[in-house]
Amino acid sequence: MSLPPLPALAGRVALVTGAAQGIGAAVAQALAAAGATVQATDLAPLPWTAPRVHAAQLDVTDAAAVEALVAQTEAALGPIDQLVNVAGVLHLGPLTELSDEAWAHTFAVNTTGPFYMARAVGQRMQARRSGAIVTVSSNAAHVARAGMGAYAASKAATTHLMRCLGLELAPYGVRCNVVAPGSTDTPMGRQLWTGDTGPAQVIAGDPGQHRPGIPLGRIADPADIAQAVLFLLSDHARHITMQHLTVDGGATLGH
Repeated sequence: MSLPPLPALAGRVALVTGAAQGIGAAVAQALAAAGATVQATDLAPLPWTAPRVHAAQLDVTDAAAVEALVAQTEAALGPIDQLVNVAGVLHLGPLTELSDEAWAHTFAVNTTGPFYMARAVGQRMQARRSGAIVTVSSNAAHVARAGMGAYAASKAATTHLMRCLGLELAPYGVRCNVVAPGSTDTPMGRQLWTGDTGPAQVIAGDPGQHRPGIPLGRIADPADIAQAVLFLLSDHARHITMQHLTVDGGATLGH
């Protein structure tokens, strides 16, 4: 089944973090396919290329590097109209056994990184009185997950960070929203699978881990998440801000 046409984004400049693979790559490629000029960044070099996509390495936990990359992007490509925060890490383990390093790294990438990005880009959007920011969070931000406490806590913090940012930037016409995926077929998502039957187990759920299954009966493709991101970036969502859109096939039962 073919997906619906993408919103028209010709002439826009977008910056995407975490674009080397998974959801970040799908978002960057979808933006370019919709006509945007994309600055695609990741800590590692991008293993793919596409028309209208410009690659750059970036550590989102480095505030100076973030500011420099944003300034360089605007000098080379023009004012950034759209920011998509996708870069993220997942450290698994019970909270009582999690190391200081794993906790700190989780929040550095998943929460502080989006703050640095949104601060650098948001200042410029505020001055221009225009722009849209979408941050990819997780359905774990609002449903407890055993063995994923640091990840869930960081995503919950980032979700509320974006709500507060959206409130502050609304008077300047800048919109801030969150897309919260559930189980998605990405390298990070596969960390939660066990063997060849992993996908089926995820769809069925695990009562022992207090995890419901996925009512729609499928694991998301990164393109499913990218479509939601593009909608929120586009003019179709011009009156939507400070919202949290869950894209998980019903796994969190509407919470």
